[in-house]
Order: sequence, then C-alpha cells, then structure tokens
Amino acid sequence: MNVLQGIAAALTPLGLLWTVLLIGVATFLHELAHYALARRQGVAVHSFSVGMGPVLFRRQWRGTEWRLSLLPIGGYVEIDGMAPEEDGQGGYRQPTRGFAALPAWGRVAILLAGPLTNLLLAIALMTVTFTAQGVPAPDRARIEEVVAGSTAQTLGLRAGDVITAIDGQDIPDTTRVGGREVAGWEGVRDVLTRAGPHTFTVVSGGQTRDVRFDWTPTVNGERQLLGIRYGPDVQATSAPAAFVRAWQVTGEAVPQVLRSFGELFARFLTLNLSRDENVSGPIGTAEIVSRAATVSPWALVQVAILLNLSLAFFNLLPIPGLDGGRILLVLVGSLRGRPLTFSQEQAINLAGFAFVMMLMLFVVVRDVSRFF
Repeated sequence: MNVLQGIAAALTPLGLLWTVLLIGVATFLHELAHYALARRQGVAVHSFSVGMGPVLFRRQWRGTEWRLSLLPIGGYVEIDGMAPEEDGQGGYRQPTRGFAALPAWGRVAILLAGPLTNLLLAIALMTVTFTAQGVPAPDRARIEEVVAGSTAQTLGLRAGDVITAIDGQDIPDTTRVGGREVAGWEGVRDVLTRAGPHTFTVVSGGQTRDVRFDWTPTVNGERQLLGIRYGPDVQATSAPAAFVRAWQVTGEAVPQVLRSFGELFARFLTLNLSRDENVSGPIGTAEIVSRAATVSPWALVQVAILLNLSLAFFNLLPIPGLDGGRILLVLVGSLRGRPLTFSQEQAINLAGFAFVMMLMLFVVVRDVSRFF
C-alpha cells in the first residue's frame, strides 16, 4: 500500500464532508464574531470570506463584500485599520483609522470575540450532550459489552455492570496511565497490564459484589484480553447542572490542552515526527471525523466540541499572527503608553506568521509520515 492508498483508506467521503462542515461552521462563527464586534463599534469591514483562496462568488451587502472562496478551510475578515495601509510612495504605514483608532479595550474585544465564540459554542454543545445523555462519572467504569466466550464472561461480568473499585481501592477521579493524566475509569486498562490476583468491585441492579481473578497480561508473547468494552458511567442530570458541568470540564481541559501544545512545540523544535495522540493534523482530524460519522450523531457532536475548544485555545496563545498574539501587542502598547512602531509590529507579526505556517507544515508532514 502506497502513501495515497493509505490516506484514502483512513478517510471516507462522508467523513471528509463532515470535516469540512464542522471546521467550516466553527471558523465561520469565529470570524462572524470578529465582524460583529467591529461593526458594533462603528468600524468598517471591507470583506468577509467563507473559505480561502480564489473567490468563487461575491456580493456587496451592508458595506461588506461577502465572499465564497474555493478552498473550504478557514475564512477571514478584512477589518478597516487592522492591516498596514499604503503611504502613497510605494511603501506602507501604520493605519490611524478604524480598528487602529479604537481604545485598547475596543481592539481587545474584537480580537477576543472569535476565540470566545468557539469556547461558548463548545460549552453549549456540552450542555446539550450532558442534558440528553447524562454526565460521565470519572470514577466509575461501565461495562458496555462482554465478548462471548471471553474470560470476562466466565467471571460473570455482564453488560451494564459498573466497576467502582479496583483491588479494594475506590477508582479516583483521575489517574496516570502511560505517563498521561486521564480520567480514573481508564485505570481499568492499566490494571490489566499487571500480572497477579486482581479484584473488581462491581455494582449491578443495586447489588455490590467482588469479582476476583488471576491475570497474566501476556502468554507466549501474545497480549491477553479480558473481553470487555467499557467507558465512563453516565449519570442523568438537569440542564442547569449540565451547564455548570460543561464549564467545569472546560476548566479542567485547560492544563491538558496547554500541555499538549507544549509537547507539540517541543516536537516541532526537535523535528520529532513520531505520532502524538493528543494533537492531530488535518488528515488525523478527518480520520477521527470519519470514524465518528460511522458511530452516531453524538460522536460527531463530541468532535465538534473538541474542534471548537482547540480553535479557541490555539487562537488565544500569545503567538504573533494569532488573536492571542495581537491581544498581547495591544496590551504591551497600552502599558508603554504608546503603540509599537510600524516596523516593530510588522517584524513581530511576520516572525509569528512564519512560525505558525512552519508549525502547520510540520503537523501535516507528521500526519503523512505515518503512512510511509
């Protein structure tokens, strides 16, 4: 199988369609928030594009040229006074009108609107999911399926059983598996890597029982399987409680997301192309969406939540060229009592843009390299 065949096998037409739709909606709402906050403060927006590259369709409406572009990835808005303007002598100068003429808080509001919209969309989708499907309990593992003829079936484990303790210890909210901090219920996988006697404390139909077994992880070099498929136990909840829990989950995700970005930057600086389960490029993302599309609509909602959280957090990083980097420059200028000079700001933004482009190229190369 060559590289192209490997990529084609990992993706599906339906998955690619959903990938374009999910990323397109997230990006459209992100840019729409920038647009709305700019217009709210009386700043003109010259153009609003859905997609990138050559323009396929354009229409003038309310002082803005609305565009549909060829490449269904991302989008952009051209806000008056944000980009350098021609000085009439073949060069460029710092703009003095529109966005540039706003007070610091007004510029920050426009820049913050995009990431904040993605964050609020993720929280809204989580609230709907938790209300409809319940809130996952990190300290309880529910057995969803028992393989016929497996060791688990011999032990009397059944679908619907909930594991609340392992080897006499209650399952914690979080645990470390493979060097990563994960929800406590994922510790079931970890215990099955250790030989010896083990005990699962199981709740079923309101009754609690202990399931004891001797375990050998490998036999003649072959990994042994207990024969269960499991996930977090889910508890019904109200919409207000689901909303509160969505905010809690978002807060808990911040350290993990920042750690993932830190690991990505470290891999980029060392040109480490090994696969990272925490960060996916465009091909990896499309592959995840392709799998989710075959599972259920709720699986696609979960992917949409992750995409919006990733877009929000990534854009808030203080890297020039991103919203967070632009916010940082506004704040630095405010603290100095005067904005950075045109040449200073251009040099910083150019360096940031080059870094982001190289980082994106690295992620794509890493995505493709696993098919060699």
